[in-house]
Amino acid sequence: MSFVLGLTGSIGMGKSTTADMFRDEGVPVWDADDTVHRLYAQGGAAVPLIAEQIPEAVVDGAVSRDRLKRLITNDPRILPVVENIVHSLVAADRAAFLAAHPHDLVLLDMPLLFETKADLWLDAVIVVTAPEDIQRARVLDRGTMTEDQFDLILSKQMPDIEKRKRADFIIETVSLDVARDAVRKLLQQIRGQSLA
Repeated sequence: MSFVLGLTGSIGMGKSTTADMFRDEGVPVWDADDTVHRLYAQGGAAVPLIAEQIPEAVVDGAVSRDRLKRLITNDPRILPVVENIVHSLVAADRAAFLAAHPHDLVLLDMPLLFETKADLWLDAVIVVTAPEDIQRARVLDRGTMTEDQFDLILSKQMPDIEKRKRADFIIETVSLDVARDAVRKLLQQIRGQSLA
């Protein structure tokens, strides 16, 4: 039986980079965002379902994330429609990953871990965090969203301070070296305590 570790953190906190560090240490990682990308791509299971509910979000047989972002920004009522479609598909993909990876330890990279109550069934939760000014700069420097879009996403996510209170482990991501060292120490601790 695997020890199932959840990784989360608000947008721009360094979660994807931290997940890569776990991969580098040989831990199988399931990524919720990557799963959504696959579901939205041509031939993805979410495409016909979203086309039925929000046809203007589908372009050339795939869900346009940019168009969907704009639609949600203009009409927040669209977000729950998308979530209802995508969450069950994501859960099925995650279950298939867990069945296919009976390792001693697996990591689930989940931006909405607490919001979807995954903390209730995970063995432990890691929250990645960084100061608010670093978070905002990281996101806006990507050039993929406006301040309004960033603020909308933040408003839908549990505040960082609340996530840290509910975490079993916290990884500071102010630098790559600090985060990598924290990942290695955390794995030693988990493998020593929980998997012995």
